[in-house]
Amino acid sequence: MRKKITLRQPDDDAQRQAAADEWVTRETETPTPTYTETQKPTEKPARLTIDLPHDLHARFKAACAQHRTKMKDEVLSFIEEWTRKHR
Repeated sequence: MRKKITLRQPDDDAQRQAAADEWVTRETETPTPTYTETQKPTEKPARLTIDLPHDLHARFKAACAQHRTKMKDEVLSFIEEWTRKHR
């Protein structure tokens, strides 16, 4: 004996799709990081590891979240600016 099963889309599918579209649109409005003159897109990045006091790390992370930037991008920007000044 075979059982027939009918699959259908939920009624709120349009609402979910609208919410997904809004999320994607909002995310694309944030600035995308650009490559600098010192880093080419095909260049393998070097890793930098530092130890920070927990409080400083938490404040830095919160500040980046408020400005909707990545911590990596802020550190990279600082290093680029510092190295330009100290050539």
